[in-house]
Amino acid sequence: MNRSTILYCFIFLLVAGNACFAAQKNTDPIQALARRIAPAYEGRLVFENIAADSGRDVFELEGIKGKVFIRGNDFNSMAVGLNHYLKYYCHTSVSWFKNDAVVLPVVMPGVAQKIRQVARVKDRFFLNYCTFGYTMPWWSWSDWERCIDWMALNGINMPLSITGEEAVWYKVWKKFGLTDAQILGYFTGPAYLPWHRMANIDHWEGPLPTSWLENQVALQKKIVARERDLNMTPVLPAFAGHVPGAIKTKFPDAKITRLGKWGGFTEDYESNFLDPFDPLFKKIQQSFLSEQTKVFGTNHVYGADPFNEVTPPSWTPDYLASVSKTIYNTMADVDPKAVWLQMSWLFYIDRDKWTNERIKAFVTAVPQNKMILLDYYCENTEVWKITDGFFKQPYLWCYLGNFGGNTMLVGNLNEVEQRMENAFNNGGANLWGIGSTLEGFDMNPMMYDYVFEKAWSAGPVDVNKWVDSWAERRIGSNDEHVKKAWQILLKTVYAPKDHLGAATLTNAKPGLTGHGNWTTNPAIDYKNSELLEAWHQLLQANEKTNANYNFDVVDVGRQVLGNYFSTLRDEFTDSFNKKDIAGMETARKQMLALFDDEDRLLATHSSFLLGKWIGDARRLGVTAQEKNYYEKDARTIITIWGGKDRSLNDYANRGWAGLTQSFYKQRWAMFLDAVISSAKENKTFDEKAFTTTLNAFEDGWVLRHDKFSAVPVGSSMAVGKALYDKYAVLINKE
Repeated sequence: MNRSTILYCFIFLLVAGNACFAAQKNTDPIQALARRIAPAYEGRLVFENIAADSGRDVFELEGIKGKVFIRGNDFNSMAVGLNHYLKYYCHTSVSWFKNDAVVLPVVMPGVAQKIRQVARVKDRFFLNYCTFGYTMPWWSWSDWERCIDWMALNGINMPLSITGEEAVWYKVWKKFGLTDAQILGYFTGPAYLPWHRMANIDHWEGPLPTSWLENQVALQKKIVARERDLNMTPVLPAFAGHVPGAIKTKFPDAKITRLGKWGGFTEDYESNFLDPFDPLFKKIQQSFLSEQTKVFGTNHVYGADPFNEVTPPSWTPDYLASVSKTIYNTMADVDPKAVWLQMSWLFYIDRDKWTNERIKAFVTAVPQNKMILLDYYCENTEVWKITDGFFKQPYLWCYLGNFGGNTMLVGNLNEVEQRMENAFNNGGANLWGIGSTLEGFDMNPMMYDYVFEKAWSAGPVDVNKWVDSWAERRIGSNDEHVKKAWQILLKTVYAPKDHLGAATLTNAKPGLTGHGNWTTNPAIDYKNSELLEAWHQLLQANEKTNANYNFDVVDVGRQVLGNYFSTLRDEFTDSFNKKDIAGMETARKQMLALFDDEDRLLATHSSFLLGKWIGDARRLGVTAQEKNYYEKDARTIITIWGGKDRSLNDYANRGWAGLTQSFYKQRWAMFLDAVISSAKENKTFDEKAFTTTLNAFEDGWVLRHDKFSAVPVGSSMAVGKALYDKYAVLINKE
């Protein structure tokens, strides 16, 4: 071999080696995701780049010589392809929670025929300001890592990314001359930051510790880096006019308006709105976006939501148009590529005020395609239909599905299928995507899996077949009992729309009739005996250690028991009306025993533990004082929430072990004892006195430091079977 040949071979090997290295480097993010989710299949999952399909995201699956090739136009599409393989070949469902292990077949399944799917929309949005209070306030990086993996697997490429926002604002307000006390006291407690960010309340549960700012800014850097690695566009915040009241001490001539009371809070907690026409507005926007970009970078999409559930200084269309135009222009002055993402919840919740004339003025004052609207609650009301498609500005069809993290089985799956299909076909060219705006993660994972998979469907989906497939991957095998259970669930709990304040009566303020507050409505549109049969079918399956199957066993059983509690309460009330003391005492015993049984069932799964919620909160504290502060914040939001009139009491109610036993049971025990006592003394039950006593108990509970287990205890199936045997005859008699 001559020298020129040797040199040629050397150059060839060098180039080839570099090309291989580049290919390896270019697929590192998706390979790392696959290692986290399916480590046993490492080396047999091969990822390759392919071109987009006429500008649309695409993935392919193909089996070649014992390996599965997953191709996509980017890592996000490849992740969807990986998830398709996991769901339809491995029959596994990847949960959004880190504690739920991914169970895979020992023998890696092959792919017999090549699969190719193209996304129907380009944008897939996820999260809600409220999720950062009801689910995520105490999360560590390991929680976020699994969540981001879940997002990628489900094709989400536009996540709301507002963690660490206060660290940026702290620097901004310091530049404008405010003191640490003024700034930290302006912020709310961690779980309430979503409503502070939406300009609903200031100060509540503050001041915010500086250690929180440091922790969250470090966390956000990891979050946005991983999201970008997986081809997501993090939606970062922009300035929408919300300012500390103390800014008046530095700028006394600034045009600032109080936005009024919100959620039953007194005026001490009202937010302040700086008029966008004030010269100070542009300076603050410039400072905030510049500082944020320096710390977190930017993908040029910014969330800004003025006037959410609050009253603008003026309702005239000209004023509203000028506000939105000015807000956008101040963004674009800093970032010429800026796109404003605006939620349309306010157009739904305050529809009587947000007339079409006002909406049109507000959204069309921003240049075409520079404002994207989130049609926030489409399973209930599709705003695009009543606003001429948002007057041609781009929008995303969104499924909400959960308020406050309430643990209530609900979700109108067939109707969602019809509405999404109609939107894809008739929603106009300005339908840019779909999304989910859930307030909490804890419930109904099926609905979110379906919504994001629908974005990749070629057309209408056979919901019955889809649910059979879902059932199969919840348990990891083709089990007819589990399929039958899910078909029952589809026709019962997954038929009606979700509604504000969904809760079983166990979680409501005690009373002889009704359900205490609008936040705890136990109404159901099916017979509890039907749900009991679904639970029975789940319990007939071969025993599994699958976390998803165990979740379903606990979740359905929890709902069955919660529904039955209403029957027991009505029996107690009937005995009270008949002055039957013995009957009241029997019903009391049964009601309190049900709390114990429900708590025992909930304790068997990590998704239903108060101890984990509190433990995660306390771990963020640097000092004992901070740990106690975070615990109080964590306890308060899921119980009394806040506000002098307690109108939001139990808004974030949920069926959790520990909470059921120490809070909900105790409230009902106090009530039952007080009613029985009044009956024995032949006195009228003093509702007002009881409410005072109840409020004192609730206010005391949020200050306690009881120890609750942060790890599951017992077998979900064993406890479920025992409780089914105990309650089946009673419920079938209803």
